[in-house]
Amino acid sequence: MTAAAHNPEPVLAEQLWFTAPQQVEIRSAQLAAPGPGQLLVKSLRSAISAGTEMLVYRGQLPDEMALDASVQSLQSASSYPLQYGYACVGEVIAIGDSADAAWLGQRVFSFQPHASHFVATTGQLTPVPDDVTTEAAVFLPNMETAVNLVQDGAPMLGEQVVVLGQGVVGLLLSAVLAVHPLSALYTLDTIGKRRQLSTRLGADGSFDPQADLSGLQHELLESKGADLIYEVSGVPDALNLAITLSGFDSRIVIGSWYGKKSAAIALGGDAHRNRLNITTSQVSTLAPGLSGRWDKARRFDIAWQMIRRLQPQTLISHRKTLSEADTLYKLLHNSHEDVLQAVFIYE
Repeated sequence: MTAAAHNPEPVLAEQLWFTAPQQVEIRSAQLAAPGPGQLLVKSLRSAISAGTEMLVYRGQLPDEMALDASVQSLQSASSYPLQYGYACVGEVIAIGDSADAAWLGQRVFSFQPHASHFVATTGQLTPVPDDVTTEAAVFLPNMETAVNLVQDGAPMLGEQVVVLGQGVVGLLLSAVLAVHPLSALYTLDTIGKRRQLSTRLGADGSFDPQADLSGLQHELLESKGADLIYEVSGVPDALNLAITLSGFDSRIVIGSWYGKKSAAIALGGDAHRNRLNITTSQVSTLAPGLSGRWDKARRFDIAWQMIRRLQPQTLISHRKTLSEADTLYKLLHNSHEDVLQAVFIYE
């Protein structure tokens, strides 16, 4: 479709819908031409979230909660059928009346469910910097999450930090932490390839939580336990491992969202006596202590800087079209160890 400043032709969009637990389908929908102040975007890439998005796929989200209270396209209740996805990069191909023509041809990021085309306002779009590739840009939400986790944990000079879980968020978090002047950075994951990636990104050691952890515990005990522990595995039982690795007044930051899954936490014994500081962290908001100086725009700026520095597109393991969505989600559900970051490509 040729970009036009006014009165563009309607387009037929291909949209991904979650219709029931472990069921997806592709639906065609004709989009009206963008209205005043609106923009029509053709998607180039969109990334699948192996965390929250797989809770949607598996039917594990709390029914009463909005998908995301801070993102306009995700404020509907989590009941089927629904659209989901929040990491889309596209190109503005048409604009409505009164929209600034400078947007035409601009690559943009949007917290947008998976679809080949969509209509948005300028407030729903973030321009992608010219020096950031399209595939790197789809990591903006997860990189912002990593930055937010670092801000919530506030690692200090010389601390020992542990990250439980080395999925995409865990790996990005570890990479950001690796540029801090820590005494040591340790990571844990059950998948060997992810542990290897973790050390390449800067972790001092990476361990299998299902194996013998006496070596790691010995290292931590010499300094009376880890100073700061992040739980980003998505596995509720990992919280008890975090407690085991902690010491007096240690900080535990929970970045996982468990959906309907409950976490049985052993808070007796040392957990009670150690006066642990357990914090939940979620990227939709900023820590109250930072709100006087920080806003989403400033945090995005830092996330773009980290994307330039870390080049996260190297974490992409699968590139598929929307027509292959059913097969891809089944692979994520049944053999998640084979997938790191999956993205949809749009021709």
